[in-house]
Amino acid sequence: MSQENVDVIREQFDATNKRDTRRAMDFYDEDVVLVIHPKAFLESGTFEGREAVGQWFADWFRSFERGYHFDFEEIRDLGDVVFLVASHHGRGRTSGVEVAGRTAYLYTVSDGKVVRAELFADREDALAAAGLSD
Repeated sequence: MSQENVDVIREQFDATNKRDTRRAMDFYDEDVVLVIHPKAFLESGTFEGREAVGQWFADWFRSFERGYHFDFEEIRDLGDVVFLVASHHGRGRTSGVEVAGRTAYLYTVSDGKVVRAELFADREDALAAAGLSD
């Protein structure tokens, strides 16, 4: 089942990179919880439900030109949780300035759907939250 969970996350990011919002959001459970840890992004907090999570992502992407893109640096199956580090880059919609970042994620997948997603400012924080270290 674990490789299937990794595949769910890969497919979700593929849809996101293609701006196929409907397909990307189909990978999220109706009752998904999104936790944005402080320092991970400008807006941190907890967002509950597919609609709230979709709105958070829509607000984020509206800040950038269409080409904003994610690239996997590391992805690991941790059982029920998928650990991921991704770089992301694009150009600000208003400023035109090139921006880049790196975010670590923990995705909990159940029955082929993301039920919890946590975004961290760095790899070490995500690993610690998963009870792991390097």
